[in-house]
Amino acid sequence: MSPLTYRKAGVNIDAADAFIRSIKPLVRSTSRPEVLGGLGGFSGLFRPRLNGMKEPLLVSSTDGVGTKLVIADYQRVYDTVGLDLVAMNADDIVVTGAEPLFFLDYIACGKVKPRMLHQVIRGIARGCREAGCALIGGETAEMPGLYGEDQWDLAGFCLGIVDKAKLIDGRKCRRGDAVIGLASSGLHSNGFSLARKVFTQKELCGPVGRTLLRPTRIYARILLTALARLEIKAMAHITGGGFYDNIPRVIPGRYGVQIRKGSWPVPRIFKTIQERGVIEDQEMHRTLNMGIGMAVVVSKAEAARAVRLFGSLGQKAWVIGELTSGRHEVVID
Repeated sequence: MSPLTYRKAGVNIDAADAFIRSIKPLVRSTSRPEVLGGLGGFSGLFRPRLNGMKEPLLVSSTDGVGTKLVIADYQRVYDTVGLDLVAMNADDIVVTGAEPLFFLDYIACGKVKPRMLHQVIRGIARGCREAGCALIGGETAEMPGLYGEDQWDLAGFCLGIVDKAKLIDGRKCRRGDAVIGLASSGLHSNGFSLARKVFTQKELCGPVGRTLLRPTRIYARILLTALARLEIKAMAHITGGGFYDNIPRVIPGRYGVQIRKGSWPVPRIFKTIQERGVIEDQEMHRTLNMGIGMAVVVSKAEAARAVRLFGSLGQKAWVIGELTSGRHEVVID
């Protein structure tokens, strides 16, 4: 009997090392002046520029892409979910008014497949460039026995910074404030366990799957630009929980939210999912973003200017509702 090795047990360290070497140019493409050192150490180093901040606050987020990975496997396209991973984290950071600084990824798999994983990192790097944050490290864990050879998962972590005086926390919200909806690029990265139920595998391997695989829009740079020109009182990333669960998280408990149906165009893919699944409106708005990826609260007087500003930044936006007195909940009608 030949000696047992780690490679015979299913873990190929050489393949993992080669993969790390291959992605170094992608990682360097996301660098910022604050990054110290390169990829390959035990940890990433980042020296933040505080730029006169009196009370700098660190803002963190961690998230994954969920079962959208199943669609990526059907399509054999993986860079889009890499971008999704950054978007889900960076957009959670920016709703506080924070600038995303750096990003870390974690990939767990049954077998390291360099070509596939290179696509994932390429997407992550693109997402970091779009969000303005640096990819400073990560982990690729090959775990046979826990994952099948074709099974894998993806998670990320993002850190940002904001001066306490500029923190967006909803405290300035008032009754009558306008809710501005920013257009999504599609389903983003939520609701796929529901969406996959209404299509056949053949459809998910074809054009429908490509539509579902559209990457999540990254709003970070647009919102940071808007914050310099507009008083934004609150922002909600419309992810899992849709309108009903996410918007109340960022406004004071003494206010409710009235959202007006028909105030924005709902993309066809959402209508198809609803029709195929015979899904009620409330379930759709609690599970999917319905074409609105971010909700932004401004004063009523600033609403029209806000829509124009977002339009000038290349972001479609509509006034979709307002804050009301009463129960701390979202009403859509």
